[in-house]
Amino acid sequence: MTTYSYDRTIYESEGGDIHMALTGESLITRSVSKFREPNFLKLVDMIRGADVAFTHAEMLFHNYEDAPTYQTGTYMRCDPRNIAELQWMGFDMVSCACNHSIDFGEGGVMTNIRYLDQYGMPHAGTGRNIAEARAPVYIETPKGRVALLSATTSGLPHIRAGEARRDVVGRPGANLIRHTTEYVVDRATFDQLHEAAKALGWLRRGGDTPQETDTEFYLPGVPGVQAERPGFAKVALGETVQRHTTPNWDDLEGWLQRVRDARRMAQWVVCTMHSHEPGTTAAEPSDHAVTIMRACIDAGADVFVGHGPHQDRGIEIYKGKPIFYSLGDFFLQNDTVLLMPHDNLVRYGLGWEATPGEFYETRDVPRPLQPIGHQSAIAMTRWEKGEFKEARLYPVDLGFGKPRSERGRPALAEGDVAREILDRFQQRSAPFGTEIIREGNVGVIRA
Repeated sequence: MTTYSYDRTIYESEGGDIHMALTGESLITRSVSKFREPNFLKLVDMIRGADVAFTHAEMLFHNYEDAPTYQTGTYMRCDPRNIAELQWMGFDMVSCACNHSIDFGEGGVMTNIRYLDQYGMPHAGTGRNIAEARAPVYIETPKGRVALLSATTSGLPHIRAGEARRDVVGRPGANLIRHTTEYVVDRATFDQLHEAAKALGWLRRGGDTPQETDTEFYLPGVPGVQAERPGFAKVALGETVQRHTTPNWDDLEGWLQRVRDARRMAQWVVCTMHSHEPGTTAAEPSDHAVTIMRACIDAGADVFVGHGPHQDRGIEIYKGKPIFYSLGDFFLQNDTVLLMPHDNLVRYGLGWEATPGEFYETRDVPRPLQPIGHQSAIAMTRWEKGEFKEARLYPVDLGFGKPRSERGRPALAEGDVAREILDRFQQRSAPFGTEIIREGNVGVIRA
């Protein structure tokens, strides 16, 4: 009878080492494999050199097979052939959950999934029902099995995938983690708001709205905020004026169950979330985003990658594991989407004959492009013997100030742009106790 030594080494992955390339959102609309600038090709080599590489697929891959829904902003669309362009760059997996997941309806959700599957691009965050949208996708690498899970806190409630029953099919959509906003105000403000809400018929009653008490009541939403919040806003009595946000605990627990299962099934677990909502300022993550991201680390994630606000936010090493509260735009080509639905042009005062170029010029007048949306970093993140070792931040320049036909594609940043990006990461990470050391044009975070 043979006696086996169970402490013997068989597999490369047993060393517990892995090198991940992590980026923010890719709003890609154009092919990239023909370009040959040195700082672009260096970036491509870095991505290809990682054991696994991730980006958020903000664009929906389709050929306008499905009818658009009614929304504002850009209706996301990219030629499905550009999935192969992301693969050419070295990306192994993408997340899909975001506020644009249902731009082209429930059919568009499934069309996007169909093209990703056709090109063999692993993806997470959307599905035929909420169980599929919450589920991890698994990637096999020489350094071990990697699980990717994706969620969004941004988007109207109708983007959320629905639960399947034994007698009713589910609803295609995204893994939306809903959240509630609580406004804490002093007594005088509380009384004034309550009286105004009562007079205007704004008080929420019935349904799933909690009952009003002497110290809290509920509104149907706040102008300019409701687009990112489900259902209602809570007004509570306190000492000073404050704003807090909390996740829907059922939604969060439903996702954490899958994070914990991914921990059982994979050697490495990557969680990612699309979250526009700000904290006290746009530079800070919201309360509910911090809660969700830390909870995923507690449930077994090795790293959390945030995106959504179109700018970088701080980095935290939480219990020895990195949380990137937001990596900004890696591609920003949302002004070269080929076609826009008619009702979107009408919202901007444009007629039947208007062209996409006219639409983008009109859209950008009230909110001109800013450098911060065209600057970010790729995080080259390394683990050794199962422990987080370091993250190296390589600043990325997307060509702010260049013509529409050129800007929006990433290249390694240099000079003033690189310094500005690293300065911002240092400033925004300091409140989390994270030190970023400069080594030339690279920011280094060590465990």
